[in-house]
Amino acid sequence: MNKICSLLLVLSVCCHTSAQETLVRADEVIKDFMSETPVPGLAVTVMQGDQIIWSQGYGYSDLENKVPVMPDQSLFRIGSISKPFTAAAMGRLHDQGKLDLDKDIREYVNYFPEKEYPVTVRQIAGHLGGIRHYFGAENFNTTQYKNVRHGLSIFKDDPLIAEPGTQYNYSSYGWNLLSAAVEEIAEQDFLSYMRDSVFAPLGMDHTHPDALDIILPGRGRYYIKSGDGFANAPYVNNSYKWAGGGFLSTSNDVAHFGRQHLQNEYLTASTFAEWTKPQQTRDGKSTSYGIGWRSETDERGYQWVGHSGGSVGGTTMLYCYPEQDLVVAMIVNLSGAQIGLLARKIAWTFLD
Repeated sequence: MNKICSLLLVLSVCCHTSAQETLVRADEVIKDFMSETPVPGLAVTVMQGDQIIWSQGYGYSDLENKVPVMPDQSLFRIGSISKPFTAAAMGRLHDQGKLDLDKDIREYVNYFPEKEYPVTVRQIAGHLGGIRHYFGAENFNTTQYKNVRHGLSIFKDDPLIAEPGTQYNYSSYGWNLLSAAVEEIAEQDFLSYMRDSVFAPLGMDHTHPDALDIILPGRGRYYIKSGDGFANAPYVNNSYKWAGGGFLSTSNDVAHFGRQHLQNEYLTASTFAEWTKPQQTRDGKSTSYGIGWRSETDERGYQWVGHSGGSVGGTTMLYCYPEQDLVVAMIVNLSGAQIGLLARKIAWTFLD
């Protein structure tokens, strides 16, 4: 018995030492990146199973006031990570039998103008619907839109840029249209539905629309590169694109979102499988994109599902590894930060 106890003690010490070494390596990966490619602030959270196994902040959420980044509190712009958030709302309605992916979008949003071809919900959600993305500097919009329907005025009268199903054309505006469908089906305004039926059930207490007229504790500042340093990002008003890229969140909340999807604690397993299944163009070419989720294999052969997010003053990555039950969420308060490989390196540190 004493030999067994001694063996268990040795194994426990070895596992603890190995875990500590992994955390040290992950920390070194981030610090090496920041020394070579400085960013104002960075938050990273890694989850395995239902546990946060690493959560760390680097730099500042507010450079002028030297506010340190805190992964459980610092609110950064997450850009297109808003799309899988909106996909969660769609999935909930689908699980309730209220949303049919293969219906014409106009069956749900009858005020959207008829186009030269019918366009299905599935096609729009997979960027196959022919709805355009930003023209020029439209992503620097400063207009306050009073509701989702008002925001559709930007693109609703434009022709489709391709016949639905024939080409993959990434479109945040398409997701704005999907949020209008969520409103009509749920009979509730989009932001309220997201709060009540997505964020609250998932325990995402630090996820909010990027509304400029409300006080949000933990809201960071947003930056762009300027020479060898940083400058404040230009003013934008994201009320035109809540569903496509208008939410604020923390790396902890984003990681919890991914983890609860992997565990099928929010959507049914069949719906999440459908949401993460890559769609195809009419000629059979995979788009690597399902319903608000990208699905690919990384350089080391690991299969992941997730999304990236780019916004004015923010860059975000969400990598979920289903087979290993690992989630990595990373947010930086800088436009155009090249953190995709960095986030994968963090994942590999834990996976390898």
